[in-house]
Amino acid sequence: MSIRYGLLALLESGPRYGSQLRTEFESRTGATWPLNIGQVYTTLQRLERDGLITPEGGGDAKQQLYAITDTGRRELGEWFARPVDRTQPARDELAIKLAMAVGTPGVDVSEIIQAQRRHTLTAMQGYTRLKARALAAGPDTSDEMAWLLVLEQLIFFAEAENRWLDHCEARLVRYAKDRRGGVGAAGTRPGPTAGPDDPPDEAADHATTAARRSETAP
Repeated sequence: MSIRYGLLALLESGPRYGSQLRTEFESRTGATWPLNIGQVYTTLQRLERDGLITPEGGGDAKQQLYAITDTGRRELGEWFARPVDRTQPARDELAIKLAMAVGTPGVDVSEIIQAQRRHTLTAMQGYTRLKARALAAGPDTSDEMAWLLVLEQLIFFAEAENRWLDHCEARLVRYAKDRRGGVGAAGTRPGPTAGPDDPPDEAADHATTAARRSETAP
């Protein structure tokens, strides 16, 4: 859906060819989500079918100008005004991987977390370098500002994922400790479940801190 409305937003500035829309979409987002040209033309066909854009002039699909209609402008305005739905989150591969790893024989969940932390930190460092270059160069245009906003979203996401991995590691250390102590065994009453904001116990905290230091050490 974001591609659909992204193309509509670009057409709000004036008629465009499909190839122009692809180039401008990637320029605005720093090619973070590259578009296949076939995907662009398929989306344009659907927008035309729904009466949100109209072709201008002749020529085949690759030489066809498209313009936004009044209906398209209204729908675009509604999209800008409508919050992005977070109550139906997209499937996250990392969350699914950890959920499946827990309890799977022969799988070391800690190793999965460590490998992901290294990857996430490397990605975050790369985004941070790109941000530094973007700030040093400007931003002077709307496309450069748009790219900076996307970059900062990627940085914040990586930071949040790293914090969540720390939490997962601490949670698993506490879980293993509780199982060794017999918590949750048949005939016993489990203690209160910690919430996501509850501080981990001392052992989990030390384990997480040591792991984080080993990952970030030069």
